[in-house]
Amino acid sequence: MLLASLAGCSFKDAFAFGWPHGGITPQAHRMYDMWIGSTIAALAVGVLVWGLIFWCIIRYRKRGEQLPVQTRYNLPIELVYSIVPFFIIAVLFYYTAITESYVNKEHKNPDATVDIVAFKWNWQFQYPDSKDNKGEPVATTGSSDYIPVLVVPTHKTIRFNETSQDVIHSFWVPELLFKRDVFPKPTTNSFEVTVEKEGAYVGRCAELCGTYHSQMNFELRAVSWTDYQKFLQDKQKGMSTPAALSDIGQAPYATTTHPFNTDRTSRKAS
Repeated sequence: MLLASLAGCSFKDAFAFGWPHGGITPQAHRMYDMWIGSTIAALAVGVLVWGLIFWCIIRYRKRGEQLPVQTRYNLPIELVYSIVPFFIIAVLFYYTAITESYVNKEHKNPDATVDIVAFKWNWQFQYPDSKDNKGEPVATTGSSDYIPVLVVPTHKTIRFNETSQDVIHSFWVPELLFKRDVFPKPTTNSFEVTVEKEGAYVGRCAELCGTYHSQMNFELRAVSWTDYQKFLQDKQKGMSTPAALSDIGQAPYATTTHPFNTDRTSRKAS
């Protein structure tokens, strides 16, 4: 059994206790540390309880027909199993509150802001700090044949403001190890992250929102601060998102996911 269990995962995966690897933000790293600490604490309690169970099985096993001494009250033991669990819960609550506060912390002046607008069944990403020649925020809007690419800078504080035009959706990038529901107006959800690694990361809607929920994808493209500013300048000039991405040396279209064929009409096999 031990050999079979150890063959199932690498040494690194075994001691992640089921937590996914690949977090690209400090918030993800902090949640990882919280998970590891909580799991080790749970294992410690489990080992103690298992040890006591087996000790009782062996120490107080039946040795004859004589009834052992019956103990009705034991104040010291009752105090121990009342106080110790409370202490464990208090410690876990403290570290959970600290981690949640860190993950939910928002700065007064973030380096970049993106407004996320969800709708059936796609996404629009607006950059309110950059205006086009009409005074409107530059934006990228997805369609049935275009996966929207959300461009963000690395090593900068990014605030996401989320709203929905219809039902509840959920903004989820697996590498962020974080997701947050997107509620219909006037409710606005917001959160901040700092992406540490450049790259392309798939994004999903993580809330069942209707017929084409599974096809409501996007891509998070993390680039350098210089390339990010150049991208916004190109958008302000009226360039499309694919053209602006090409101008900064990035793939013009999403590379982690592709549009799905939404044609539901029957066809004869050729």
